Amino acid sequence: MSLTQNHVELEEAHLVARVAAGDRGDPLVELYGRYGRPLYGLGLRLLGDRGSAEELVQETFLRLWRGSGSFDPQRGSVRSFIYTIAHRAAIDFRRRTSSRPLAALQAGEAGEERWAAGDSPAEPLETLIVGLEVREALEGLSSKHREVIDLGYREDLTQTQIAERLELPVGTVKTRTYHALRALRTTLEERRLLG
Repeated sequence: MSLTQNHVELEEAHLVARVAAGDRGDPLVELYGRYGRPLYGLGLRLLGDRGSAEELVQETFLRLWRGSGSFDPQRGSVRSFIYTIAHRAAIDFRRRTSSRPLAALQAGEAGEERWAAGDSPAEPLETLIVGLEVREALEGLSSKHREVIDLGYREDLTQTQIAERLELPVGTVKTRTYHALRALRTTLEERRLLG
């Protein structure tokens, strides 16, 4: 773990300890600033609409506030603690008829039908967390690096096809891909998602 990552984890553990000790102001505001947006994205993915995603963020922070005393830094990071709370809240939302989006009850997409039937999420929490971490790491790349990764992995293009589409030499595409993957690897190692 890098010193920066270790510092962030210690700082966040201190924030949760302050909440547990009764400080409901600045620590919650700081944690909301760090996790509100990613949790909203998770809510969109799990619940399928903006209103439910916003509700998930609120419910997650309410549960964090109430359950902050149960956080144990020896068992995991604040990030894992918060995403576990959010995942459980999302499951509870899906089980409650009143919080199911109308679109999910009527739409014909397989994922929405599965949710509308009341099933639990198809992807385990860890897969979702890793996916969010990878997405954040990708967003940290330069636009040129992100572009070649996106074309190569999401559109399944070869380096030659990427070069043609971007009107670049193949060597430039290979260099950008190499540097993009190296930067991703470094970021994911710092986040403890790789070796």
